[in-house]
Amino acid sequence: MKYHSKKKALILLADGTIFYGKSVGKKEGTAVGEVCFNTGMTGYQEIFTDPSYYGQLMVTTNAHIGNYGTMSDEVESDGTKIAGLICKNFSYEFSRPGADMSLLEFLDKNDLFAISDVDTRALVSYIRDNGAMNALISTRVDEIDALKEELKQVPSMEGLELSSKVSTKEPYYYGDENAEIKISALDIGIKKNILRNLAKRGAYIKVFPYNTAFSEMKKWNPDGYFISNGPGDPEPLSDAIEAAKEMIQSDKPLFGICLGHQVLALANGVSTYKMYNGHRGINHPILNLVTGKGEITSQNHGFAINREETEANKDLEITHVHLNDNTVAGIKMKDKDVFSVQYHPEASPGPHDAEYLFDQFFEVIQTGRN
Repeated sequence: MKYHSKKKALILLADGTIFYGKSVGKKEGTAVGEVCFNTGMTGYQEIFTDPSYYGQLMVTTNAHIGNYGTMSDEVESDGTKIAGLICKNFSYEFSRPGADMSLLEFLDKNDLFAISDVDTRALVSYIRDNGAMNALISTRVDEIDALKEELKQVPSMEGLELSSKVSTKEPYYYGDENAEIKISALDIGIKKNILRNLAKRGAYIKVFPYNTAFSEMKKWNPDGYFISNGPGDPEPLSDAIEAAKEMIQSDKPLFGICLGHQVLALANGVSTYKMYNGHRGINHPILNLVTGKGEITSQNHGFAINREETEANKDLEITHVHLNDNTVAGIKMKDKDVFSVQYHPEASPGPHDAEYLFDQFFEVIQTGRN
């Protein structure tokens, strides 16, 4: 299947810079969001369905996207979460025998607008030099002034609460109801592979909406608590931050990932900030300061916690650091079984170097039960 009459398209950045490409397929459209890039060579389907990417225009740095199609069980949520896709070469045909459909069919099914034939090396280089910013992709290449006005109306990611857009509306259960361990999970944008990792280690999980009060999560009498990944700025999540404070006071084990890590930091009085460019890829180097070992990790975040404030906090210890820029990648509380990491131990996509963190969580739960 080939398209020879693809529509001209453009990328308009908030500072007025324009890059050109072509629409994927014959589709016309416009999509807006914060532009970001992921350096992973594989895992595009998981990336597109990761709730942490909600509202972002995704630039894939790998030169070919779509060449292995899609599979129904390689999703991290109930649908695509990115606002739009920007790539170099889009593969309309795929070669994986086990694939369910082409990426084009997947994008059409999820009503996602995408553009290809973009000089993604130049675009990513520009973003790296000038920082993350809002952008717009469109086939309306002759309406530049109108598109600039539309782009001005897009809110900044800084200060933007997005968990309410991706969190479950009602509590639900995951795993074997006869499992020995019960975990209450706060869904501020949870990935399915996190639930899979908890369940396969013998947990029955009750997943709660993003603004659930701790008292409601406590009623289930869990053995431990979990705060998930998710999109947007952590600071507006006042309900989640308050719930985290009470989880800490409960003296039961608590584990946070990515946005959950930032919420735990805020619950301990440590501020967060928007990064110039976030970390998004599957080869980010981390140093475990406890073991002295290195880890190659999957990451997806545009905010981080303040290192100086973390070092000055008498209740916290930095456990992991990012080796590229020395940002805080993991913390734990000194006198409680509370810890978190800024990256994704569940991967999907990415390496499994950090899966031990789930084992660590279960170890402290079992210790508390004995």
